Amino acid sequence: MNKKILIVDDDPRNIFALKLTLKARGYQIESSTMALEAIDMLKKDQNISVVLMDMMMPEMDGYEAIKIIRNTPEISEVSIIAVTAQAMPEDRQKCLDVGAQDYVSKPINVDVLLTAVEKLS
Repeated sequence: MNKKILIVDDDPRNIFALKLTLKARGYQIESSTMALEAIDMLKKDQNISVVLMDMMMPEMDGYEAIKIIRNTPEISEVSIIAVTAQAMPEDRQKCLDVGAQDYVSKPINVDVLLTAVEKLS
């Protein structure tokens, strides 16, 4: 069974690039440009095993979205990898503190991302 990954990023170009990379590795991909929509998608599709969550989005950021996911019983167990251009050590800790299991900084190093996804799925 191929893993299904949900990419949440307000920039369609980021989604496009990640989708190509991950599909080439055999993953099924869903995507959303808005955090609230992504949360709804998680509730509707229990087969999503990993979420790539952009931390800096306009209407609801990744920090808020992760808190909601972690506090929603039916989706609280999904694996989340925080994706952010903020690359300071305290940013990484902030992502982990809200409930992300891992952290990848932008620009995304594909090998680092794939290692993170493999670890969690």
